[in-house]
Amino acid sequence: MSTAASGTAAIDTLVDRMGMKTLVESCLVLEEGAASAKDIEIGMMMGAGILPGPFARADVAGLDTMFHRLDRAQREWGDAFEPPSILRRMVEQRRLGKKTGQGFFPYPQPDPGDQRETVLLETRGEIGIAWLNRPPTNPLSPQLVRDLISVWETVEGEVRALVIASSNIFTFSAGADIKEFTKMSPEAEGAELVESAHRFMRGMESSRTATIAAVNSIAFGGGCELAMACDFRIAAESATFGQPEISLGIMPGFGGTQRLPRLVGEGKALEMNLTGEPIDAYEAHRVGLVNEVVPDHELFDTAIGWARKLAEKAPLAIGEIKRVSARGDLDEGLAAEGQAFGRVFGSEDAKEGISAFLQKRQPKFEGK
Repeated sequence: MSTAASGTAAIDTLVDRMGMKTLVESCLVLEEGAASAKDIEIGMMMGAGILPGPFARADVAGLDTMFHRLDRAQREWGDAFEPPSILRRMVEQRRLGKKTGQGFFPYPQPDPGDQRETVLLETRGEIGIAWLNRPPTNPLSPQLVRDLISVWETVEGEVRALVIASSNIFTFSAGADIKEFTKMSPEAEGAELVESAHRFMRGMESSRTATIAAVNSIAFGGGCELAMACDFRIAAESATFGQPEISLGIMPGFGGTQRLPRLVGEGKALEMNLTGEPIDAYEAHRVGLVNEVVPDHELFDTAIGWARKLAEKAPLAIGEIKRVSARGDLDEGLAAEGQAFGRVFGSEDAKEGISAFLQKRQPKFEGK
């Protein structure tokens, strides 16, 4: 072998070893809980100039491939290259990266055929996933709002549960696209868009289709309001929530003054709306804004787990429970609940559920 060829091979080996060692160290930091997967990824990209970051790079190569390479490297170069336990666990769970749709980060696998410009639709049996797909910030532009409405009209009643997620690691949604909204006349186009967004969100709240927001990062303004319109919110550890409109001299327009007090209480909601200061995922969980906080790399699987669990429940009962819940007046709420109970109790789903309970088997609900 020539000297030049030998030098090139040595450099390739060095680069390969550095890449694998970077992945190992990144996994160890993640296992220790010192930083989230997103923070490690961004830190390595911005601080070390590694593009893409170690986790995204491993996802693209395939986590099973990286595991086998590390296993071989450990035998050749020592225990410093031992495959981390988190990598082993993800391979055992068949979370292999981009090729399976989930690794350290989730990856959309949209349905074949035409897709909307800013929202990708993926269906997995009775579960739908609406991927916000206008990176890097997924602003709620007029087009994204229209695409969300279109996706909802397609899946509502066709799937049992819908997950709303982001297709990138940087943001769930940074809020309304202010520049686009300034091009619209407030009295006509703007008012019409807000009204259609309100109808869409109210439709989600009263639908038989359960909705889950998988909030991976920033959910500000309209992004926070979109998450609040879902039945449940699952947050990654690096997620943040806020209503910063006050800093622009405006106010929430997609339900922030109404849903936020119902979730976190009037005092905390007023604080968030008047100061514009965000809260982190754990504070959001403490005050009742989110239902569960999980490590970044567990977010999407957790949201899908919620969707699967909800998809097994009786659709008719889900719709009625959602419709009558949170009535402002207790007497009105109790009256609505009584009427709904009668409708649900006489349904085919109720007969199936009771029979399944007595026969000690899993019920098969059909929404009838």
